[in-house]
Amino acid sequence: MNLVLANNISKTYCAGDVEVQAIKSVDFAIKPASFVSFVGPSGSGKSTLLNMIGCLDHPSSGTLEVVGTDIRNLDRKAAARFRGENIGFIFQDFNLIPVLTVEENIEYPLLMVQDWTAAKRQQRIEELLEEVDISAQAKKYPHQLSGGQKQRVAVARALATHAKLILADEPTANLDHDTAYRIIDLMKKMRDDYQSTFIFSTHDPKIMDAAEIIYTLEDGKLNKQSGSENHE
Repeated sequence: MNLVLANNISKTYCAGDVEVQAIKSVDFAIKPASFVSFVGPSGSGKSTLLNMIGCLDHPSSGTLEVVGTDIRNLDRKAAARFRGENIGFIFQDFNLIPVLTVEENIEYPLLMVQDWTAAKRQQRIEELLEEVDISAQAKKYPHQLSGGQKQRVAVARALATHAKLILADEPTANLDHDTAYRIIDLMKKMRDDYQSTFIFSTHDPKIMDAAEIIYTLEDGKLNKQSGSENHE
């Protein structure tokens, strides 16, 4: 079974009277519990591809199935619900809500999408706080945290709803070298613990070294190469 399956997908944008083909006839398959990286220079199409996998955009042609659903058939409301139930996001600049505490940031997707009782939400929050080792920061606000702590909160938030798929856009770009490695190790641990798939869009060689599969994008075209499993 594939968690993500792309068959001959393309994406074309219109810039005035000019058509720009950002993704060109791409095929790939990603299995559950994978650690996958899309890499390539700026403008190569990797962010476009991540947005389509995350149901933030649709292919112009071809088929794209995510968690068994053909995303072309989802309207905006259905896509939002599907994302909330199946997909978590981790961003380069963390995207934490500044007026919410750490635990409230983790709780936020549970409030937005799932009909969980307050007791069940609290149990899940405490579980994740412990998993990512930030229980001591539960009552703090984002501005009181280090970059590494913020990204730990972001990882916990992405997994709050038991998301099957985590999309991470340059998640280590704003972290120092040692903190970046700790966050990568944390994400691999969370993958192992929850059997979630992590898909990265990145320039960071540290993530590329950790990836089990690397897809290289250039001018909207995709090449696949082995990752860390075959480096050893």
